[in-house]
Amino acid sequence: MDIKKEKETMETDISLVMDIKTGNKQALGRLVERHKKLAYQIALGLVGNRDDAFDISQEAFLRVYRSAKTYDESQPFLPWFYRIVVNLSRTWLKRRTRQRKRMVDVDDNAYLLVDTHDPEQDLIKAEMISCLNRALLELPFEDREIVMLQHFRGMSYDEIAGILNIPRGTVMSRLYYARKKLAKLMERSNNG
Repeated sequence: MDIKKEKETMETDISLVMDIKTGNKQALGRLVERHKKLAYQIALGLVGNRDDAFDISQEAFLRVYRSAKTYDESQPFLPWFYRIVVNLSRTWLKRRTRQRKRMVDVDDNAYLLVDTHDPEQDLIKAEMISCLNRALLELPFEDREIVMLQHFRGMSYDEIAGILNIPRGTVMSRLYYARKKLAKLMERSNNG
């Protein structure tokens, strides 16, 4: 995204939140339309279940509506919104018991599958994705979060640093160690 378009988007998000502060529900609707896919994808990457991710993304917009009066318009919207989604996801995971732990459906990650018109290869890829999903859900929340942002959302180190409010070097370090943990979990899963 070029700087001009990014600035226009940021200004529009901020103006929508300012309108929400005044009770404008249409502004909330426009904000939802603009960011519902992002909210869902972030929540899905963190909690690993479509239904839970949908509920979390809906609750995130309700929180935006309820918290609009506390929003600091001098700050960009997306990091603030991202923290809302992450905090809701973290709370959701704490409440969820081990017995209810569910996996991401393979369909949720269908974009990772390349249709080779070879059923055997497609099955192998589906099994690899299932293994990856299990390993991701075993990672500590902070590791899963940073892997999801970099590898599944395609964010740069600088973008992640801005969203998480940490230095770029910390992003690089956390990502390095998270990848190592993920690789060990994948290896253990493949050997088990």
